[in-house]
Amino acid sequence: MTPDSRQKLRALLLLHEAYRQFPYVDTTGHITVGIGRCLTERGISSSEAFQLLDDDILYFTGKLNNLFPFFSDLSEPRQIALIDMCFNLGVNGLLEFKNMICSLEQKDFNKAADDMLESKWAEQVGDRAKTLSHIIKTNQLS
Repeated sequence: MTPDSRQKLRALLLLHEAYRQFPYVDTTGHITVGIGRCLTERGISSSEAFQLLDDDILYFTGKLNNLFPFFSDLSEPRQIALIDMCFNLGVNGLLEFKNMICSLEQKDFNKAADDMLESKWAEQVGDRAKTLSHIIKTNQLS
């Protein structure tokens, strides 16, 4: 297919399928997203998953930088731990950790780690919470 034909096909598909930011169930009962991507039958490739992952990392990093003036002053391991929490909880879920956020802002990393473990979230995610609180406390990724 020539580049010109491909561009015409893209325009036609956009007209017929439309862009949908969020997944929806189409008229045949299939979960669809984007411009006609049938997730039910096709899913996404590993390269697409990693592209989405990279985009999400940038998204959450930007959100945390905007929300918390102290975020950029945190060490990279601690930033990584908070971004990991955002993947699990979303930004709004992370904002519920008011004590932890206050402790991080005060650079009381032992207290911040304890605050993480004293949550319903820690009960729900188990080892993930232990790992992330360990990173916050020790400033070590491994």
